[in-house]
Parts: sequence; C-alpha cells; structure tokens
Amino acid sequence: MALWADGPQRMVDLVTTIGSDAPSMTRSVARLERAGWVSRTPSETDGRVMIIEATPASRALATKVERAWAELERRTAGPLTDRQRRDVLRSLGLLEDTLLATEA
Repeated sequence: MALWADGPQRMVDLVTTIGSDAPSMTRSVARLERAGWVSRTPSETDGRVMIIEATPASRALATKVERAWAELERRTAGPLTDRQRRDVLRSLGLLEDTLLATEA
C-alpha cells in the first residue's frame, strides 16, 4: 500500500515508511517480487541502491485491498468513539514501544 500511495521507493525508505527492519523487508520484498506484486531495479544514480516499485498486477488490486481495510476498520473500530480510538491507539503504541524495548 505504501508503494501504491507514494510510488517507487528506495528499499531504505520503504523500511522507514513501514517501520520494519532491513532483513525483514528484504525477505518480504523478495516474496512479493516472486509473486509478481513488486519489482526491484537498481537506482539509475546509484547502483548499490534498489528501487522497489508496485507492478501493474498489484496496482490492479489496490481498490479491493483498500475496501477490505476499510471494512476491517468498520468492523473493529466502528462502534468506538473518537476518544476511545485515540486511547486504543495510544495503548497500542505503548505496547509496541515496550515490545521493541524488550527486543533490544
């Protein structure tokens, strides 16, 4: 979805955007490339840098995926008030920070 929204990106930028780590992103991109959903090409200005781009096949799925995410959000968070949503997001952020600190 990040590639659909933001267009082709360097691998390092995709890692930052998604909040992943480089080894996990490399494995994910390799799987997506094998499935035909993304392509990897060397940068025109720096051959050491890989540019990741959504393929036409994956872009064709964008509307379906966005609808599925919207439906998931409606089913899970639909009945919550704005304040409850903020509280849940804050709590999940704290949980994520705790897990990351434990991992480190």
